Amino acid sequence: MALHLPIIDPPSGQTAERAADASTAVRGRYSVVSLGCPKNTVDTEQMLGRLQHDGFALVAAGEPADLVVINTCGFIESARQESLAAIDEALQQKRAGRVRGVIVAGCLAERAREALLAERPEIDGLVGVFGRDEITGLAQRILDGLGEQRSVFRPAPIRALADNDRLAVTPKHFAYLKISEGCDRLCTFCAIPKMRGKHASKPLEQVVTEARQLAESGVQELIVVAQDTTYYGLDLYGRPRLTELLRELDAIDGLRWIRLMYFYPMYIDQPLIEVIGGAQRILPYIDMPLQHASDRMLRRMSRRVDRSQTEQLIEQLRAGIPNLVLRTTFITGFPGETEEDFRELRAFVKRQRFERLGVFTYSFEPDTPAARLPDQLPEEIKHARRDELMAVQQKQAFAFNRRQLGRVVDVIIDRAVPGESQAMVGRTMADAPDIDGLTFVTPTDRTLTPGSIVRCEIVGMQDYDLIAVALPDEAHPGRSEKQSSTRRR
Repeated sequence: MALHLPIIDPPSGQTAERAADASTAVRGRYSVVSLGCPKNTVDTEQMLGRLQHDGFALVAAGEPADLVVINTCGFIESARQESLAAIDEALQQKRAGRVRGVIVAGCLAERAREALLAERPEIDGLVGVFGRDEITGLAQRILDGLGEQRSVFRPAPIRALADNDRLAVTPKHFAYLKISEGCDRLCTFCAIPKMRGKHASKPLEQVVTEARQLAESGVQELIVVAQDTTYYGLDLYGRPRLTELLRELDAIDGLRWIRLMYFYPMYIDQPLIEVIGGAQRILPYIDMPLQHASDRMLRRMSRRVDRSQTEQLIEQLRAGIPNLVLRTTFITGFPGETEEDFRELRAFVKRQRFERLGVFTYSFEPDTPAARLPDQLPEEIKHARRDELMAVQQKQAFAFNRRQLGRVVDVIIDRAVPGESQAMVGRTMADAPDIDGLTFVTPTDRTLTPGSIVRCEIVGMQDYDLIAVALPDEAHPGRSEKQSSTRRR
């Protein structure tokens, strides 16, 4: 496996050496691997910002480096294996003399702790989830040859850590805004509370300040993330305050799109729906992981929401938010899932016609309550059910794409198509980065640049992706799709 070391452009097009604080000499050069979810991405950016501020210079893949920083994921077995493979590749580079030290950070470091050092003693440093802001001290100790303190672990804070020293690893036109940390849900399959602690909201004013900073840096699309977005504020204010937060975010000049992720299906009330449905910048796109539709399975998962409540909520969301795109995820093969449970889930997916849907097979996690449940299912049943459910969803996703043909929609341009002089890759409001479909755009009378939001006519489809032609620059780019989607006659 080749180690993925993304090239991260320093701000304002500076060289890697000048990316460090101009008043200091370069203390060391490093490359980075960032794995896992968008919350982990924010942590990576915060660590890079700290390293840059303290005089360390980021280098591109293949260039000589003093350190490799790997921000890991420890959520499920496949993610852990990906993280371990990245660590092993970095250690091979260390043995070959291409790097001096390897720092492992993030969720796998938090979950495995000293066991990682015991299994891979060549690791030079471990940084837990809440030790991330101390990474430069650890990096300097490694370069100075001081090996007596190889790990930095801190307890989960009662308030979410600030994320205002970030060096972006995403394209400059979109960014993730983390509004809280940790989770108070006790879903029986999930180890996230063990890695990221209890739910801790950022103060509303702090979130808005970070959002304004991102807008001022050129961010067009702000993607709101948390472990449990709808729970926001309950720990700080005694009640959920996502509604008020979204009103504040929607008023920030400079932002074009605001995308909402990780809605747990609780604490979604009519005022929240009305804010989303009537907002200027908030997209009619909600990511709401549901995990199952059988009440028996939902109880075993400790989800605290039953099927009837879920169906009522979906009906309210679709009624209150015009042109809503719902993304969700489900788990197949949870312990004790019968064929009847799975048939109920499959029928639910067919009936609800989710625009976007992903399926995970149940991952056995030894330190979770689900690991102690009886009737663990064989892998072949888990995967067969996943494939069957995805086959149902594929028909619905393709049907959704066919309904887009002939429509005029806004598309945010992400990048050029490799090897093509004109064609660009973008996304409609229905597509979040990295997890949903793409829109391939051909310009007409203008040059398209990453970060621009352009009016396009959808002229074709290729499985999960769309093909579009940019229209002449006569419309008002950036208007919300829920206000501007039309069909050409």
